[in-house]
Amino acid sequence: MSYEKVTQVQSRVIIGTKQTLKAMKNGEISEVIIADDADPKITQKVASLAKELNIPCDRVDSMNELGAACGIEVGASTAAIKQS
Repeated sequence: MSYEKVTQVQSRVIIGTKQTLKAMKNGEISEVIIADDADPKITQKVASLAKELNIPCDRVDSMNELGAACGIEVGASTAAIKQS
């Protein structure tokens, strides 16, 4: 489900952990997506901040599929959807 959601709102998607964390701290994010096969050391910061800021956090199976849904040719460990 989250892959389709990301594909539908591609213009509002932020890709990558650093960009996601920055946007979350700036209050720009409505939802976070984390790939389960990504390194937990990387994704834990995003998951913790999402919980702290009460931002919904979805999980998907594959970094490669998340990257494809975001419109990039490499895997994405995290992505975030900007508020509309």
